[in-house]
Amino acid sequence: MTDVSIPSSDVRHLFLGAQGLLENPERRATKPELLKTICRLGFVQVDTINVAGRAHDLTLFSRLHGYRPAQLTALLEKDRALFEGWTHDASVIPTEWYPHWKPRFRQDQPRIEAHPWWRNLLGDESETVCAHVLARIDAEGPLRSADFDHPEKRGPWWGWKPQKAALDYLWRTGRLGIAGRVNFHKRYDLAERVLPQVHHLPEPDPEAHREWACATAAERLVVFTAKELAAFWNVIELSEARAWCQAAAKTGRLVSVTLEGADGSEPQSGFALSDWEVRLADLPEAPSMLRLLSPFDPILRDRARALRRFNFDYRFEAFTPEAKRTYGYYVLPILEGERLVGRLDPKFHRDRGVLEVRGLWWEAGIQPTKARMRGLDAALNCLAVFLGADAIEGPHPR
Repeated sequence: MTDVSIPSSDVRHLFLGAQGLLENPERRATKPELLKTICRLGFVQVDTINVAGRAHDLTLFSRLHGYRPAQLTALLEKDRALFEGWTHDASVIPTEWYPHWKPRFRQDQPRIEAHPWWRNLLGDESETVCAHVLARIDAEGPLRSADFDHPEKRGPWWGWKPQKAALDYLWRTGRLGIAGRVNFHKRYDLAERVLPQVHHLPEPDPEAHREWACATAAERLVVFTAKELAAFWNVIELSEARAWCQAAAKTGRLVSVTLEGADGSEPQSGFALSDWEVRLADLPEAPSMLRLLSPFDPILRDRARALRRFNFDYRFEAFTPEAKRTYGYYVLPILEGERLVGRLDPKFHRDRGVLEVRGLWWEAGIQPTKARMRGLDAALNCLAVFLGADAIEGPHPR
């Protein structure tokens, strides 16, 4: 039986729909709508860089223009509808899925303990330092890394002091949770005090956990390869994802498909939810406006997939020496309808209230027409309002 071949335009449309980029971003941005959006995405990656807004805020803002960070803080710290956990990196995750982080806590513990930075930084002190950190938090309540003194920073991991490493380790292994943040610095507390409503729930058995990981990822991708499915949560092996896909195809939950690429690469063998055609027919057209995406937006996290889906070759260059950068420090991809048409390197000067455009590049074949520039101006004005900038400065397009 020949697999159905899905054109690249349909693959892209399904993916954008699953990732919430076909809805009108001007819809009302209430807390319930924000929570719905995050649940739809599955998770939102958190990052510390704050050149022109933080990554998670930009991801949410691109989907809800009325979003404000205080809404996310309320969902995390007051409602506890979300928690901070680890996927590929630190992320905001719906609390209802917390039990599925228990296998990850258990698996991450030996991995961290075996890592050179842990052994070099703490060595034989690890149990003593961790016990001290836990005892203080148990007695005093939420604490930051800054609340622990140490005569020196040491070790190869960004010069972390032992207590900071211990706090991160205890969070990654489930004994601590993030109670909140102060100036974006984590406040750690005992996990059972941060999330009392779910902390006591049992760890799912391996079969239930695998089913959850694959089914929830499939719903948020719609069309995918087994490798992309396994990578979504980064919690199961590729072999497990392949076995789940094959079993799901036999029962009719999935169909085997061939995925055409937008970059001219060879079509890929993959899978799609069995009702993908119905979903495709029900999806709206993409908003025609231009939007500036976070460097860690879910549609960009897998760089190879972004190239196949959008013919957009993106690299994050913040950690690349300036002389070796192709574009800029914190480049935001420009989404126009369903196409990634350019890149913009912004910087918000908070002291002057100015949003500076340090660089602007259009993709090959994309012309800076008057209509397109009006769309970019509107996107920049929208971002400026979100950031609280009073003015926009920048170069002419090139």
